[in-house]
Amino acid sequence: MKIGLTGGIASGKSLASTYLYEKGHPIIDADKIARQVVEPGTPALEEISNTFGVNVLHEDGQLNRKALGSIVFTSEEKRQQLNKIVHPAVRKQMLKEAEAFERKGHALIIFDIPLLVESHLFHLVDQVWVVYVDEQTQLARLMQRDQSTKEEALQRIRAQIPLEQKVQYADQVIKNTGTKQETYNQIDAILQTITAT
Repeated sequence: MKIGLTGGIASGKSLASTYLYEKGHPIIDADKIARQVVEPGTPALEEISNTFGVNVLHEDGQLNRKALGSIVFTSEEKRQQLNKIVHPAVRKQMLKEAEAFERKGHALIIFDIPLLVESHLFHLVDQVWVVYVDEQTQLARLMQRDQSTKEEALQRIRAQIPLEQKVQYADQVIKNTGTKQETYNQIDAILQTITAT
């Protein structure tokens, strides 16, 4: 079974992902793969520099994320352009990794995909799990985590679909507003219902 684990920025998705990994379930991390597919020499990086200009590259040929971020964070159109380059490359690599885990006999594979809902990647997974927090908690955690101003944090949160909306697509909702242990208990309960079926 393929699980699509998603959430929002600072919602605690990484906490859930790490816990599932510690319980022995393979994690296919979309963010990690997104970094791999834009390494120097990859077709995706070449397309990014052709589209957004050589200023988005460091002198050593690595992607300058800050420069690219300042372009795409302020423009929906530019963000879409970037997604059209990166997403297909990421999807291809994710499916390749999933096949490898299946061959090794893993019954449950976790796809850790922050933008699962935004990118409509439901066809990749059998179930969608959303890690949820209310916006106030999300804002406070993001400001603390990144030492960002309220405005900066809000801009990043608003760049994603609100978690309230994501929950509508969820087969399972993990509420991460309490303690870590409470979150772990919810995950254990969900895993039990899955293995029971």
